[in-house]
Amino acid sequence: MPGDGPGDGDSGQETDLERARIAQELIAGMSGLPPPEVPAALCRTCVRLLPAVSGLSISVLGDGADMGVVLCASDGVAARLAEIQYTLGEGPCREAARLRAPVFATDLTRAPDTRRWPLFAVQAARAGVEAVCSLPLAAAGGALGTLDLYQNARGSLSGDHLRTALLVDDAVTLAVLALDQASPDLEGVVTWLTGAETDREEVHQATGMIMMQLGVSAEEALLRLRARAFAQGRTSTEVARAIIDRTMDLRDD
Repeated sequence: MPGDGPGDGDSGQETDLERARIAQELIAGMSGLPPPEVPAALCRTCVRLLPAVSGLSISVLGDGADMGVVLCASDGVAARLAEIQYTLGEGPCREAARLRAPVFATDLTRAPDTRRWPLFAVQAARAGVEAVCSLPLAAAGGALGTLDLYQNARGSLSGDHLRTALLVDDAVTLAVLALDQASPDLEGVVTWLTGAETDREEVHQATGMIMMQLGVSAEEALLRLRARAFAQGRTSTEVARAIIDRTMDLRDD
C-alpha cells in the first residue's frame, strides 16, 4: 500500500522524475509550431510516451457529457472509436467523463464489457479493437474531456504502463487547460482549440434544425440525429453536416 515500507521515498522520486520527463517531452513536441500543427504534435508525443497501446485520441466535452469533439487522434481507428461513443451515447469515455475516474474495458468481445456497452462493443470489434482504457482530463468543477487508449489485443495495461498513462493524462490535462486559457507562453495556440469547436457546433446547428422541422425537444432532436447516424453506420458529425447542407432531411423518416 502507498505509504508503507522503506522504498516509498524512492518510488515517489521516480514518479516525480517521470512526471518531469513527460512534461518536457510534451512541451518540446509542441514548442514553436503554428497552431494548426499543435494537435497532431500533441498526439504524436503521447503515442511516443505510450508505446504499449495501439492508438489513442484526446477529446474535450461541451456542456455536460453529451457533446464531445475529438481534438486529435493517432489514427482513423482512434478517431472512429471516440466519435461513435458520442453517436451511440455509450462507451468507456462517456463513463470516464461522468465518473471522473479511469474506466477499463479489457475484453470487448465478451461479458461483462459486451453487457456494459452492447452497441459500442460491436462497433469496436468491427474496427479490430479488443480493449480500451479511458482516462478523464479531470479539473476543478468537472472533466474537461478524456484521453482514450485502445489495444488491438485483449488485456489490461501492466502496472508500469498504467502509471505512465496516468502521468501522461495529468500532463495532457494541464496542456489543454493552458491552451484553453490562452497562456502567454502559448500565445495563439488556443486557436486550434477554438477551431476544434466547429464539429460540435455543426451538431448543435443540425439539432436546432431538426427541432424546427419536426417540432420536437432538443433531447429528442439529438436522439433522432444519433439514431440516423447509427442506422447508416455514420458519425453524428457526418449526419449533422448532411442536414445542414440539406442533403438529408429527417422529415423523410
